[in-house]
Amino acid sequence: MAKKKIIVIRSGPLLDPDRTRVLIRPFIPIPERCSRIISRIMTLSENQTSNLLNKVLNEFADRHQKIDEILMRHFNYVKDYMITDTDISRQKKLLIGAYFTQEYSLESAALFNPSIVPHPDQNGLPKGTVRFILSLRATGEGHISSITFRDGYIDADNTIRIVEPTNYVTEPDTIPSSLYEKKLFSKKLDELKLDNEISRKVMTPLEKTFTLSELEKSIDHVLRNYSNNKKSQMQSITEDIIILAKSNYEVTFHTNQRLSERAIFPSAPSQRNGIEDARFVYFKNDDDTYTYYSTYTAFDGKLILPQLIETPDFYHFKFITLNGPAVQNKGMALFPKKINNYYAMISRQDNENIYLMYSDNIHFWYSPEIIIRPTYPWEFVQLGNCGSPIEIDEGWLVLSHGVGPMRKYCIGAFLLDKDDPSKVIGRLKEPLLQPNENEREGYVPNVVYTCGAMVHNKMLVLPYAISDYATSFALVKLDEIINNLV
Repeated sequence: MAKKKIIVIRSGPLLDPDRTRVLIRPFIPIPERCSRIISRIMTLSENQTSNLLNKVLNEFADRHQKIDEILMRHFNYVKDYMITDTDISRQKKLLIGAYFTQEYSLESAALFNPSIVPHPDQNGLPKGTVRFILSLRATGEGHISSITFRDGYIDADNTIRIVEPTNYVTEPDTIPSSLYEKKLFSKKLDELKLDNEISRKVMTPLEKTFTLSELEKSIDHVLRNYSNNKKSQMQSITEDIIILAKSNYEVTFHTNQRLSERAIFPSAPSQRNGIEDARFVYFKNDDDTYTYYSTYTAFDGKLILPQLIETPDFYHFKFITLNGPAVQNKGMALFPKKINNYYAMISRQDNENIYLMYSDNIHFWYSPEIIIRPTYPWEFVQLGNCGSPIEIDEGWLVLSHGVGPMRKYCIGAFLLDKDDPSKVIGRLKEPLLQPNENEREGYVPNVVYTCGAMVHNKMLVLPYAISDYATSFALVKLDEIINNLV
């Protein structure tokens, strides 16, 4: 019996990158330049200072919330570069802060690779309506990627509506007192081949949990016992230890900030060139509570490092290093609950095939096994996942991406056994979604891609990126996908 063609409804809305949404960020040149810039500002009279500051505030205050607080914070970043202890006016401090501040248009190049999850607040909605959170990869100047958010609704008729974002966008506050677990930290040092005499001397005096400040004090204490020449030789080791620590941190947004106003910009050394392709999942814990997790790719310009985000509410986020020999390459995606008492993950270890792996610790991953290989022409170059598996009655539905001729990216799907996901029940022979004539042009041509979908009213709700530039939505009946599996 011939299979019926899958009908994909491109429903919209379309989310284009918005260059007017700008972050206000520190601009800190090298120390010598900072001192010279401050010295020049110090030559200004109070009248000149007032006029310049008023000009800055008139031009930029409407573009950012609490700009005075931000400029004062940026002044505090550079105040140690002043060459005098002379007390200065608040106006001059704010003006100095303005000289060490810049705007960054985080969506100026692209707004793509979406991931969708149910919103933690489902109160007050009409019957059949679900509120959702959409995370997006925003790319701006220098091809630096960050995470930005939208929220929206899908109603009983499967109409999708995005809440109009405000003009403001803000970074979170970093929580300086984040605790590190000594056992996990030591294991990661070993994995990174940093387990040596120096690192052991640094780690030994630390408690079972420790702060960044305590780690830095331990490093200073160890280095005091060596000559300057020896200290220089050990600098790269101690720098790598600090980089690892700074890759594990926490941030928080203010509770009065709307979702669209929250942006997570790279802040750890491992993220220097971007936070890429966050795959959020609504994870069911053993006690029937839920946590949002997201795998993502940290990129420092050279190394690709898969990592994990944890949040209960999209206000407070923990950034956590993933560990183990299976933590490599892009495209790790966590199952939304444990399977047979183990965490489970879909991954791509070798740039070509799709793997499955289990762990009793969400931070450590070992022993991946291949479950899907490139088989059909549209996926001959490589396969990868397109977000976390989705639990449906028939099993685990996994969206995939395949790369074919002319480096064309298409979205496919396969189904895994619910109790034993290493068993492949079936897969689509043809792409579920491929770029049409209106979707071929963009930052990277001929690409459709997603980092996560959800099910609503027996429909697959599929947000997808259009040629690494913009984002739209498609709807597909689950039954049609299942009936076309081979």
